[in-house]
Amino acid sequence: MEETRPYVSWDLIQNFMIDAFQAAGVPEEDAKICTDVLMESDRRGIESHGTNRFKPIYIDRINDGILNPVTHYEVLKDTPTTCVADAHDGMGMVASYKMMTSLIDKAKKYGLAMGAIKNSSHYGIAGYWATMASKEGMLGITGTNARPSIAPTFGVENMMGTNPLTFAFPTDEDFDFILDCATSIVQRGKIEYYARSGKPTPKGMVIAHDGTALTDSEEILKKLVEGTAALTPLGGIGDEMAGYKGYGYAAVVEILSAALTGGLFMKDLTNKNPDGTKRPYHLGHFFLVINPEFFMGLDTFKKTAGDILRGLRNSQKAPGHDRIYTAGEKEWDVWQVRKDKGVPMGKGVQDDFKAVRDMYHLNYHFPFED
Repeated sequence: MEETRPYVSWDLIQNFMIDAFQAAGVPEEDAKICTDVLMESDRRGIESHGTNRFKPIYIDRINDGILNPVTHYEVLKDTPTTCVADAHDGMGMVASYKMMTSLIDKAKKYGLAMGAIKNSSHYGIAGYWATMASKEGMLGITGTNARPSIAPTFGVENMMGTNPLTFAFPTDEDFDFILDCATSIVQRGKIEYYARSGKPTPKGMVIAHDGTALTDSEEILKKLVEGTAALTPLGGIGDEMAGYKGYGYAAVVEILSAALTGGLFMKDLTNKNPDGTKRPYHLGHFFLVINPEFFMGLDTFKKTAGDILRGLRNSQKAPGHDRIYTAGEKEWDVWQVRKDKGVPMGKGVQDDFKAVRDMYHLNYHFPFED
């Protein structure tokens, strides 16, 4: 489908978001980290977690007083191969950057390293943290819990978050193997994207308390907040299409994100106090870095991984299809198109950028205003 939205240059987007984050109270170096995480999502074409979320998930939460712009990253426990930290409700992206930097250094020395963070906030696209490892020739694995969205199999109450379980592996190709997806059929960010684009949510992705499927995106977002609707786990409703598998993987992420740190989980991750006032989300994340040099070597790993992926792509195609993809390939293709063009920006995000600019009296003019 031909792109009809106007493109905005990467430099303009980057400079504006860094300046806006700083205006909101985020220190300059932290603002650069947060901006790069959001931009990476748009570079890969994962628009549900890119500039689309800049204002509602970060700027608005800072202004609401439920997200600390200055991140007090406290290491609670540290060993040669592990780390536990408390983000004190600061920027999840900043805390995650510090954690992954530490774990990569540990894995270079000892082969494996795992860490977890509690009292954090939305950490952006999960794949960013896994690919920090793959760019260093290592395997990256991460997951995070989130505000309740998913109903367990045979249930209708939103109990767990969309809880991505994400992997990034280096290969001998131009792009890494990056599997970055929620353990629900759809993530909340995608529904937010549907709502902002005026599109319905495909049937079967969301279940109401009476067991019916919902498709009105605006209605779904309201009911998710109210707790009267829930996302379905991978596989869908019930166990006929193996929804219990997505439910099980979501539980794995929930446990690892909370139990390793003694952090909060499930219903305690809502942003409302009993009296209805807003509070921080107190999210948890976990990270694992594996150094293939401590196994049979990086070159062996990359070639074998590449051979597996090429074998999959070269296998027999279904009628009507001329290409099989492997994880990370579509995102690489998007980048080849966007790297010189910039970020395509719909009206909802355009309005957000103008609102943030005017809020902080920043001296910017965007091409979509001409």
